[in-house]
Parts: sequence; C-alpha cells; structure tokens
Amino acid sequence: MTSFRAASPETNALLHPKFVLYLIAIGCTSFAVQIMSVSVGWEIYDITRDPLYLGYVGLVQFLPPLLLVLVTGLAADRFNRRLIMAGCLTLEALCALGLLLFTLSHPTNVTPVFGILAVLGVARAFMNPASDALAPNLVPKEAIAHAISLTTMIWQTANIAGPVAGGLLYGLAGEVAYGVALALVATAVTLIIAMGGVPQQRETDKEETTLGSLFAGFHFIRRERLVLGAISLDLFAVLLGGAVALLPVYARDILEVGPWGLGLLRAAPGVGAVAMALYLARYGIKDHAGRILFVFVALFGFFTMVFGLSTSVPLSIGALVLMGASDMVSVYIRETLLQLWTPDEVRGRVNAVNRVFIGASNELGEFRAGTVARLIGAVAAVSLGGAGTMGVAFFWSRWFPELRTARRLDGTG
Repeated sequence: MTSFRAASPETNALLHPKFVLYLIAIGCTSFAVQIMSVSVGWEIYDITRDPLYLGYVGLVQFLPPLLLVLVTGLAADRFNRRLIMAGCLTLEALCALGLLLFTLSHPTNVTPVFGILAVLGVARAFMNPASDALAPNLVPKEAIAHAISLTTMIWQTANIAGPVAGGLLYGLAGEVAYGVALALVATAVTLIIAMGGVPQQRETDKEETTLGSLFAGFHFIRRERLVLGAISLDLFAVLLGGAVALLPVYARDILEVGPWGLGLLRAAPGVGAVAMALYLARYGIKDHAGRILFVFVALFGFFTMVFGLSTSVPLSIGALVLMGASDMVSVYIRETLLQLWTPDEVRGRVNAVNRVFIGASNELGEFRAGTVARLIGAVAAVSLGGAGTMGVAFFWSRWFPELRTARRLDGTG
C-alpha cells in the first residue's frame, strides 16, 4: 500500500500554525470532557444505583443540539467560528466549575447535575458545528483528510487518557477531577483566542435570513444521498451499538473492577482508535472507502456484542479496544466524505445537523441503553444492540449504493 506521507504544506496539516493551536485546544477540551464524563457517571450511579439515571445523562445532553439545530448551524456559517468556539468553551469552563461546587457539597440529590449538563449541552451545541466547520478553513483542501485524521487521533487520545485520569482523580477526590477539567478547558479558551483571525472563512454575513437559509443544511443532506447515507449510518449504528453509558454498571456489578477499572474500560476503545488513527494518518485509505466503511461498522457491532456477553476483564477490554479501532475507521471515512462533499457556505449548517445525528447516536443511545438495561438487564441491552448494528451495516449498504461505491478520500473521485 502506498504511504500516506504528508510532506508538503499542501498536504500536511501540521505545517499550518493555526491548525496546530486548534488541535491542541481540541485535545484539552476533549480530555476535560472525558474526565467530567467518567466522574459524573460514577457519582450519579454511586448515589442512585439506578442505570436509568445514566440514560438521563445522555438525554439531557442530546436535547439542546436537537432543539437548537436550526440556529447553531446558521451561527457557524454567519458569525466568526473561532469566537463562537471561545465563547462556548468559556461556558463549558463554568459548567466544570459548577460540577466542582456540586461535589464539594457532598450531595445526596443528583438533580443539580442535570441542570449543569443541560447548560453544557447548549455550549457544545453551538461549539461543535463551529469547530467542525472551522477545521477545513485552517488547511488547504488537499490536507483536509490529514487534518481530520489528526483531529480524530487527538480526540481518541483524550478518550484513552481522560477516562483513566478521571477514574484516578475521582478516586482521590471528586473536586480534584473537576478542578483538573476546569484548568484544561481554560487552557483551550486561551489557545483559541491566541489563534487570531481566520481569513479563509467565507463571508456569509450579508446572506438574508430566510426559512430556506435556516433549513439549508437539511435540504443539502436530503439532496446528497452520499451525505445522507453517511450521517444516518452513524445515527443508527451507534444508537443501537453504544455501550459506554452502561460501563459503570459493568465496572461495579458485572466485572467488579471499581472506579479505576471504570477508567480502564472507558479508555480501552480509545486505545484501539488511536492505534488505528496512527495507521490512517500515515497510510490513509486509498480506494474502496465505501466498502471498507460498511465492513468496519459491522465489526463495531460484532465486538460490541462480544463485550456485552463477556464476564472476563481481559476479554472485555480487548473487545472494547477492537470496537474503538473499528469505529475509528468509520469515523475517518464518514467525516472526510462529509467535509469534502459539503460547500463552505453551508458547512456550518450541515455540521450542525450532523452533530444532532451524532448526538442522537451517542447521548440518545445512552438513554436507550439505560432504559433497555432497566427492562432486560445490561448484558442483553448491550449484546442485542451490537447485533442490531451489524444489521444496520447490511441494510444501509443496500439502501445507499452511492455510499457503498464511494472510492477515494482525496477529493479526486
């Protein structure tokens, strides 16, 4: 296979200083979110001992992007994307401070956490489309695939270190975990401000706001079946196959590994994802991207099913590692196709819709997992969900031949 070496400024995203600052900021905020996530999950389950509350965590964070989708995407296309990121990260820092104050109060009622998480959901609802749309403005078109692989690798690295650190820090004290998260988000704000202006962004401020402009992202996705197939594939595959929300149940009741073990379980998918991201950053995917996408979505479902049925700690961790590696391939292909296929003038609105679909698959998937686990148990909820993901990969490959036959990720075909 030909090496995917990014040797020139046209193809190497790391040779663009603004992108490097952006990349580090993404790493800081992703690390902080993972620390907060593992800490909140353990704290809520420790107080309530009810998996349904873990489902509520996902639902509360999903609703803001869903309810605000028409304005968050338009804001990313109409206003300064960098400043939107800086403002939202500041609000995220305030949420970390709120969680810090909550745990210092030695709570017995988890209701305040859901209010904080709702505000965090609003902040990320505005930040994610702006962040996703900003990245292609920081590098040439030829370097977009490299930039996406690096961004995803940094994000997955945070998925490895963040949960482990979160488990260890929360084991020391909840206030230590939330304090570190607060410091990381503050660092991200500083880096985004230090980035300075981004003249590459297209000026859309003079575009008249109409009903059509608000729905432009939806219209584009409906018209472009390749994009529709890629986004909806992620929605249903992860909606059914998501197991992360139930990891506190596995850590406490099934595998009995405690908060430190929960950190290891949360980190395991990131280990596989980063290993795969390193491979993709060097070699890329040269051809038959669509077929490879569906194979790895099916593998994600299979390894989810293995994890759900496992009672062995090594097997469970191994399955989670392979889940992460499989998911990394599908994320890399989907996101690259989406960014290459979408014009800059609607990129924010398309990314806002994409983020709602991602949120539906992740946060709403957590709600599905929590509610189903309460009805039939965590093992059945996870393993049946993995089988469902395999089914989604099969049917989507038949229903979206445009996606299945997609070949190259370098913008040439």
